[in-house]
Amino acid sequence: MADRKKEDQVKRKAFESEALPHMDALYRTALRMTKNENDAEDLVQETYVKAYRFWDKFELGSNCRAWLFKIMTNIFINDYRSKSRSPMALNVDEIDDNFLYGQLATVSAAGDPEKQLFAKIFDDDVKKAIENLPDDFRLVVVLSFLEGFSYQEIAEIADLQLGTVKSRLHRGRKLLQKELFDYAIKNGYVKDNAR
Repeated sequence: MADRKKEDQVKRKAFESEALPHMDALYRTALRMTKNENDAEDLVQETYVKAYRFWDKFELGSNCRAWLFKIMTNIFINDYRSKSRSPMALNVDEIDDNFLYGQLATVSAAGDPEKQLFAKIFDDDVKKAIENLPDDFRLVVVLSFLEGFSYQEIAEIADLQLGTVKSRLHRGRKLLQKELFDYAIKNGYVKDNAR
């Protein structure tokens, strides 16, 4: 009995030190996935409950953050999306690949101009544009731009092929570029004559 109690204490301390520091990042992403504060809180709570239940399956020393995001993504796909999923038809082929990206590249030559833009202007218009993305695109955009996961990590978290991640990220970028073009003009990130 005493050994079991000690094991539970060790498990709890390990879980707290490894998993709890990622709660804010999980909540940010859950909020973008569910578009609702209460649902986001529930999703994060379910994630932590499931993670704690299966903590013995977690390999200490591996990427706990990615592991938690995978759990959360699976819960979201299995529970939340299945309740309200309806097919959405999009035609992103009509959007020029360099719609906003090419304009941003002329503004700043150093680094990734797309990430620089999001780092500078992440206000309500940008949040709304991300929230308006279809679920499949929004998830990879949030995991890449906002949480900084690599393509491979996103593939593992979302249980997708690497090529699918790249494709969805590309299409998500195109949709965001179109959505944010007027915003970029209004805020002086691109010149009005760029159209």
